Amino acid sequence: MDPSQIKTALGSGLLSFPVTPFDADNRFAPEPYKAHVEWLSGFDAPVLFAAGGTGEFFSLTPDEIPAIVSAAKEAAGNTAIVSGCGYGTEIATGIARSVEKAGGDGILLLPHYLIDAPQEGLYNHVKAVCDATGMGVMVYNRDNAVLQPDTLARLCDACPNLVGFKDGTGDIGLVRQVTAKMGDRLTYLGGMPTAELFAEAYLGAGFTTYSSAVFNFVPALANKFYAALRAGDRTTCEDILKSFFYPFMELRARRKGYAVSAIKAGVRLVGFDAGPVRSPLDDLTGAEEEILKDLIEAHK
Repeated sequence: MDPSQIKTALGSGLLSFPVTPFDADNRFAPEPYKAHVEWLSGFDAPVLFAAGGTGEFFSLTPDEIPAIVSAAKEAAGNTAIVSGCGYGTEIATGIARSVEKAGGDGILLLPHYLIDAPQEGLYNHVKAVCDATGMGVMVYNRDNAVLQPDTLARLCDACPNLVGFKDGTGDIGLVRQVTAKMGDRLTYLGGMPTAELFAEAYLGAGFTTYSSAVFNFVPALANKFYAALRAGDRTTCEDILKSFFYPFMELRARRKGYAVSAIKAGVRLVGFDAGPVRSPLDDLTGAEEEILKDLIEAHK
């Protein structure tokens, strides 16, 4: 899939990030993963992100990522697969090349490791990754990798395969500057944790879509919310926010890392052998899983 095609796919509907299952020996479990990805690809998601944030990219080794991408491609049918990519520049460019070799359709460039960097350093980092691959690249603006509009504009001029901008800052003023400056040069994706809570604000700022973590285990509900949002049906959106997303937010907020752990628990609860999260994350308690189970049952 060339960069223009993945750009179009990214903007054409609701997106999601499958969790990465691990076996009893804490290794990637390809068969449960393929079963889950195949199930998800039967719903309306034009792109799935393999080894993304919800897929515990931060706990994977670079050598594990191509196998995860290959498994996703095998199971996803016509659904495009974009892979997580990140760490320092040398590691990130290596991951980008390995994902392309494994048949991926694009990459999502997550923040580099640990240290803050000046805008010129961020420019050089993103450009190096774009130069390392012919695939379409989407940058993830958050934490220690926040590109300012002028830096992003320079990258758009220098990197034809830079096709997307995902925001996790929650800074609507900044993202509105970005969408006003870049226009349709990029596809824009909301990337806040439990993105549905922020989706209306991002839509108003010019973002086409967002990535839904809960799509992992309640894809029909996630699609229902997305359809209502796009149709301007605020009543349905508010009903789903109050009955599902706000209670889920309360559960997610109980402990750091639950934005991932709660999603993996949900995948297990709907019948997929996702295994535990890897450290340094921790799984939900049995009582918390019961709360999540009741929430899922109420929205089948």
